[in-house]
Amino acid sequence: MSWTLLETLSTDILRAPSTPVTLPFAIHPLFVYILPPCLSYYAFAVLVILPGTPYRAAVLVDFSCKNSQRMYLSVNFALLMFCMVIRTLEWTSLKDPLKRRVRPTPSILIDALDLVTNLRGIDWNWCEGLRVSPDTRPTSRLRFAIYVLLSALYHSFICGTSHIAVQALASKEFPVLSGGTTFDDPLASLIHFARCSIVSILLAFDIYTGMQTVYDICSFIGVTVVQQDPAQWPPAFDEPWKATSLHEFWGYRWHQLARRTFIVLGGWPLGFVFGRVGYVLGSFLASGIIHNIAVAMLDQNAEWWSMLLWFGMMALGIIIEHVFKQVTGKRVGGWPGRVWTMAWLLMSGNMMVERFLRAGGFASGAAGPVKGIMEHYMTLTIGD
Repeated sequence: MSWTLLETLSTDILRAPSTPVTLPFAIHPLFVYILPPCLSYYAFAVLVILPGTPYRAAVLVDFSCKNSQRMYLSVNFALLMFCMVIRTLEWTSLKDPLKRRVRPTPSILIDALDLVTNLRGIDWNWCEGLRVSPDTRPTSRLRFAIYVLLSALYHSFICGTSHIAVQALASKEFPVLSGGTTFDDPLASLIHFARCSIVSILLAFDIYTGMQTVYDICSFIGVTVVQQDPAQWPPAFDEPWKATSLHEFWGYRWHQLARRTFIVLGGWPLGFVFGRVGYVLGSFLASGIIHNIAVAMLDQNAEWWSMLLWFGMMALGIIIEHVFKQVTGKRVGGWPGRVWTMAWLLMSGNMMVERFLRAGGFASGAAGPVKGIMEHYMTLTIGD
């Protein structure tokens, strides 16, 4: 999370404006201010009567069709429903209407469609504090489409390769949905730690390349089919392996797709009570809650505290960096900062990966088409 945003965090989230502007009751306020929330309230009343609430949709609809290799589809859908609920709660408490800064459309329905699919708030007035990395990709629509298509193929290959590598390093019981483990009792502690670290690094690349593949495909569809401007699809990542601090890693080098959800769910409530420290801690704990939903979807018996602890460690690391700056007057950075960042991520990451694998996280997952090709080739080779 960015300290730039923390320094501008307002503590009057729930406070009314000091000089409110009131409107006398008339036809215009009735249709513009009163009827919309009343109709929305009625629409929600209809939804809770019908079977299709977000919770029931997430719990009852099985996108995997009992196929353990496709369980990730149900997990991602459940996370989507959860984020929709959080965004709806945020929109009900807005003081001012949301507005697009550039490329306004003549239709409010088109703007609404962009809003519900725009996770980072690109071109909207609610993306304050969001840092987008410089975009060096082509700006013309045709060249941009070709670039992201090739990028999707490339990252899909890396995703599939890293996925297979993780499975090769895991224990024999790992591929089943009931879960596996990176722990293997016969191994010595040092060898065990080395293998856990390698698996953690491979898992990070698997997640990174998998998300990048999906983002490239969505960018391709948005630019070619929907005819959006390439500028509406800025980079999702900014070479996270080059981060020289945890603040830099989580602030903008790692993806910010769910940033707003974490802020609304945890950052604002704890920040309102405990200030900046509560803002950081709450945002990361909210991230832990959402990631724990994914683990619970895979294994209901998984430890509920595992993801909360890991993301809490990330918040602690960022707070330590801020204290370091307050004491020394210098930011964490350079090669020492890079070593610190990767060491903190790796030391605590081993614990998270272990819990994720125990829940069967890698027994189900989208690893790209290359996974099936390589597995078929390996099967033929072994058969010969």
